Amino acid sequence: MASRSADSRSGSGSSPTIDTVSLAIIEQLQEDGRRPYAAIGKAVGLSEAAVRQRVQKLLDQGVMQIVAVTDPLTVGFRRQAMVGIQVEGDLDPVAEALTGMDECEYVVMTAGSFDLMVEVVCEDDDHLLEVINKRIRALPGVRSTESFVYLKLKKQTYMWGTR
Repeated sequence: MASRSADSRSGSGSSPTIDTVSLAIIEQLQEDGRRPYAAIGKAVGLSEAAVRQRVQKLLDQGVMQIVAVTDPLTVGFRRQAMVGIQVEGDLDPVAEALTGMDECEYVVMTAGSFDLMVEVVCEDDDHLLEVINKRIRALPGVRSTESFVYLKLKKQTYMWGTR
């Protein structure tokens, strides 16, 4: 599975220029992250070696990652939640602290009712309570949190393609 890394989505710094062939390679990997480079090359009109080089460059630039995506509930994590956080002052220190927590899988700055939205994956309810109450709420600048506990994962894909 291919997806953009957090750095390439953050909007900070300059974005790498990606041509149509690289976009086609990304789409091939989004369909099947284990697709052989030779098959990708045939689909996009490059040699296997050229595809390998381009994929490595895309990985090195942080444009994408190739990972195995799981349903956390099936691999021992019994509780997931989205946590909305309101922050007083600068968001960056709070966001940076959250990115350092293993349980925080997704951290995004938002406009609206919450300043930050954080997806948290935990072993159980006690672990979730510890993360929210003892770690997130304890961060300097955190004014309030609201938790949205996941009851069942119905869809999780990374197949939005490219533009």
